Amino acid sequence: MTKPILEMQHISKRFGTTQALADVSLTLYPGEIHALLGENGAGKSTLIKIMTGIHRPDEGEILLDGRSTPIANPLDAQANGIAAIHQEPMIFPDLNVAENIFIGHRNRGGMVRWRQMYRDAAEILARLDIKLDVRSSARGLTLAAQQAVEIAKAISLDTRVLIMDEPTASLSAHEVEQLFKLTRRLKEKGVSILFISHRMEEVFTISDRVTVLRDGRFVSTHPAAEVTAESAIRDMVGRHMDDFFAKSATVRGDLLLSVRNFSKDNVFHDINFDVYAGEVVGFAGLVGSRRTDVALALFGIETADSGTIIFDGKTANIKSPQQAVKLGIAYVTEDRRQLGLTMPMSITTNISLPMLRRYTNRFGLVQRQAEKKTAESFRDRLNIRAASMEQTAGTLSGGNQQKVVLSKWLNTQPRLLILDEPTRGIDVGAKAEVHHIIDELARQGMGIIMISSDLPEVLAMSDRIVVMREGRQMAILDRREATQERVMTAAMGQTA
Repeated sequence: MTKPILEMQHISKRFGTTQALADVSLTLYPGEIHALLGENGAGKSTLIKIMTGIHRPDEGEILLDGRSTPIANPLDAQANGIAAIHQEPMIFPDLNVAENIFIGHRNRGGMVRWRQMYRDAAEILARLDIKLDVRSSARGLTLAAQQAVEIAKAISLDTRVLIMDEPTASLSAHEVEQLFKLTRRLKEKGVSILFISHRMEEVFTISDRVTVLRDGRFVSTHPAAEVTAESAIRDMVGRHMDDFFAKSATVRGDLLLSVRNFSKDNVFHDINFDVYAGEVVGFAGLVGSRRTDVALALFGIETADSGTIIFDGKTANIKSPQQAVKLGIAYVTEDRRQLGLTMPMSITTNISLPMLRRYTNRFGLVQRQAEKKTAESFRDRLNIRAASMEQTAGTLSGGNQQKVVLSKWLNTQPRLLILDEPTRGIDVGAKAEVHHIIDELARQGMGIIMISSDLPEVLAMSDRIVVMREGRQMAILDRREATQERVMTAAMGQTA
């Protein structure tokens, strides 16, 4: 290889009593795609924030082109050609798509050249094969569209080092392939790419080298060709994970939910499926298949225009989440940070929120001891790792945040649990724990609807799979007959 573009040498960083990084080194070369792996809490985010000037290291130095180069703030990083695409899209909802793409650019003339900006934004999106109106408001964009805007924003800068932090978490298979094509073109132009993903198949598809961190420390760096999923997981968690997906054989109970001719104008049409107690029904499909819209209608957040919901043998007219919860239905959203949790509040408060009346006395005051008792029970049941249950939800790792969201809705004592992307953006260890939780809930007799873009997860965890495309139900496949090829064929609009 040629000389490195960027070297992180002996980087250490402490936050209070927490040692986030300890003597970590990383080298990036021109024209390489370098995967960075590790569980949530391994130090990946802290290392990225030091590279991009959000944090400064306590020890160690950063070298650019062999020269020591302090990066004091994000503007320093941008000036040195370092850009990042983060796991959670950070867009300005009141600006349009083009404005979001170019928000970080300095305008030397003091006047915005609107026509040029729109042309440049459209050209960048065209290169990504992303169809978005550059003049449309960013408010209301799907997670996939928000991520696309973030990618375009990073590419619009004169980038030498591009950090991709879970860039594919909300993208369809087609969109992932388009992103990888662009990534390889950037590589050919000499751009160094640091790629972070919990999807092992992506790491081995796109990467040249792989570095693993564990507990804030460097573990290994190897050429990707010498790394296997098993060896990478072993380095990440310090143990073997032979049973990554955990789905026991369960006895199907009574019919719990029947959905018939369920439709919402211009959104989804003629959806029909059943859920029995003790089974997991997976929903598969590409981005835009409208799986989430069906779940939102079942939970009363949106309202279907026609069709029938029969829950526990009785016709249910669900017009609000309160009605759904009263029936015994709970919904875990895919966007835990924006919709699933109140980040500044404690873990305890988040868990009790949906059932707050249960914890108030006749004067309307919250009985804190009862709240704490419930929170501690879920801490033990779901293995929530936190210094205290009074710790704010926003300070937890992604996997522990997901466990708090699950606790929050399990506290409503549901009979039917809807899980929308339950393992999105969490590490392999936390993912395995969530799978065990799902499996245990099904064995206890709960009916589960699981929406996931992770096809191996859907295949491994589901008893039956509903495949959707553009708001239409394409197939229902039994676990024994479902294969990756059959699911994808149906999701692409062909006969499964």
